[in-house]
Amino acid sequence: MLTSLERHILDFERCWWQLPGPKERDIRVAFGFGPARYYRLLRALMDDPAALAYDPLTVHRLRRIRARAMDATGYRVGTV
Repeated sequence: MLTSLERHILDFERCWWQLPGPKERDIRVAFGFGPARYYRLLRALMDDPAALAYDPLTVHRLRRIRARAMDATGYRVGTV
């Protein structure tokens, strides 16, 4: 079960690009904390089954972006 903050993060991530300002500023306004905390919480949500059930399109999109970034850097899970 997601908290109201977790649902708000997913809702924000679904449509942040429609807001007029820079994303970092919009994060501070919407949540009252900085981007570092926001992204830490968002990364945890990407692997949460409850988040996937709540907003599968957004979670799948975020997972694709993460996978592309990991491929681009040559990062592989389980490698040293």
